[in-house]
Amino acid sequence: QLQLVESGGGLVQPGGSLRLSCAASGFSVTNYAMGWFRQAPGKEREGVSCVSILSSITTYADSVKGRFTISRDNAKNTVYLQMNSLKPEDTAVYYCVRYSGRLCTGSYNYWGQGTQVTVSS
Repeated sequence: QLQLVESGGGLVQPGGSLRLSCAASGFSVTNYAMGWFRQAPGKEREGVSCVSILSSITTYADSVKGRFTISRDNAKNTVYLQMNSLKPEDTAVYYCVRYSGRLCTGSYNYWGQGTQVTVSS
């Protein structure tokens, strides 16, 4: 059974850091592009980052460039999102997604239950 389970969210002060994890099961993350989306209350869903099957190919939303880093541990079948210099506007539910193909283009067809990230003093 295909499953994506996010963890690592929480409450953090502005300027702080969090690392989100996405444990995948039922498929290998080496065969698909993987990404993170987020959605804040009253706002549209926003693509945050993606990593293709070639880990050297990554994409980031302009709002997180230079602060977030996506990575993948193939041995653990897990995808991470390291978030530094967090801002209140980063507050959202973060979802891990699996794209339908190997590149960070096209659609995604699976996502997890989400993990809440709250940035507040």
